[in-house]
Amino acid sequence: MTTIAVLPVKRFDEAKQRLGEAMRSGTRRALAEAMLTDVLTALRRARRVDGVVVVTREHGADALARAHDAQTIRDPDEPGHNPAAGEGVRWALERGARRVILVPGDCPALDPAEVDDLLLAQPHDKRVTIVPDRHGTGTNALVLCPPDAIAPAFGPGSRRRHEQLARAAGAECRVAESPSLALDVDTLEDLAALRARLDARTGGAAHTRGLLARLGRR
Repeated sequence: MTTIAVLPVKRFDEAKQRLGEAMRSGTRRALAEAMLTDVLTALRRARRVDGVVVVTREHGADALARAHDAQTIRDPDEPGHNPAAGEGVRWALERGARRVILVPGDCPALDPAEVDDLLLAQPHDKRVTIVPDRHGTGTNALVLCPPDAIAPAFGPGSRRRHEQLARAAGAECRVAESPSLALDVDTLEDLAALRARLDARTGGAAHTRGLLARLGRR
């Protein structure tokens, strides 16, 4: 089964606005770049991911994607995460993908083995697998088989929304816990949870670890 990972990535200058004044714009940009680099590295190591496409208008993200053997396509004119995710899904369908995994670019603790486990548990029929965020109400990753099983509907409360869409589409719906995918970074509390996760294990997220270490010395 051909599986494509889809990463919608906003401009680095616009990323992580909720970190606010606690982090300067240049540091937020560097953090977004470091996290995306670690996510791309992890996806390259996932054995059941056949290809990666980054949907973005950020030149830096485009360069990082190409350096990691990923494809890039331009964000659609309609703004927002969901139109970008939909554009990536359409791209994957046009290239014969039988399954997609939608992954955020801000989960640098991503474990390739957890990605492989998610995909191994996905059968070859109509199924939606939802990976919640650490709060249990949002969606951090979505596995769709086939890729157009449902339309992505990320945002606040998206776990329940995706469950409802799956039922309406007649697709089997599975909720899967994935500790490394639960840790996206939007707030200072999220960043603290990520630090704790990285401190508790060795290996992985080298670029994000390095940046956080430099920030810790300031």
